[in-house]
Amino acid sequence: MENQSVWAVVVTLITVLGSSAAWRFYEKRSIQRDRDEDFIRHDCRDRISKLEALLIASSQEKDNMRQTILELTEKVAQLTVKVEFMQKENAELMSTMAKRNS
Repeated sequence: MENQSVWAVVVTLITVLGSSAAWRFYEKRSIQRDRDEDFIRHDCRDRISKLEALLIASSQEKDNMRQTILELTEKVAQLTVKVEFMQKENAELMSTMAKRNS
């Protein structure tokens, strides 16, 4: 009987020591998991902020480029009209000079 009580005490001690070590292990693991999740959450938040800033900058740049294209298109149209007018005037002057020379 005394042998059984010694074994019971030994098993109880091993169980108690093992369970407290296991408890510390799981507690540390839980804390580490929380830290990892917080890191991921903060990292994602930072990345989203940067991407939103880039998106806004890109949108503004696109609007500026669109305005520049509209201005350049207007100038090209004006130049096209001037060139056509000058070509007609040049043709008239050439025909007038040809009539005078003949």
